[in-house]
Amino acid sequence: MLLPVTLTAAAAAAILAIWLSIRVGQVRGSEKVSIGDGGNDKVIRRMRAHANFVENTPFVLILIAAIEMTGKGGNWLAYVAAIYMLGRIAHGLGMDDGRFGKGRMIGTLVTMLTLLGLAIAATLIPLQVL
Repeated sequence: MLLPVTLTAAAAAAILAIWLSIRVGQVRGSEKVSIGDGGNDKVIRRMRAHANFVENTPFVLILIAAIEMTGKGGNWLAYVAAIYMLGRIAHGLGMDDGRFGKGRMIGTLVTMLTLLGLAIAATLIPLQVL
């Protein structure tokens, strides 16, 4: 069974995970923090952006896959996946507390709405409402 939305979303998630990891490594190097966060605010922010991504993305990917497997995904599922990934980019940049501080709020809101929307869809499908 080919799941193009799931495969594309998982690939995008992997690339974002690499990007967030690289950003942690960059700030570790510039702040000279080898292990842990060293109590450094910049390192903590980047680590939390990465950790938050890792905490939420598996649920999104599982829900996307489950919905796509039912055949009820349609084009909207790809749009939801894309918006989620863009939200996670915004969150990662917003966690730096720089000029794009609103990105954190945007990313958080997009993540919560994505999880809620997918959970609702996943509940409505077996009830044959969707």
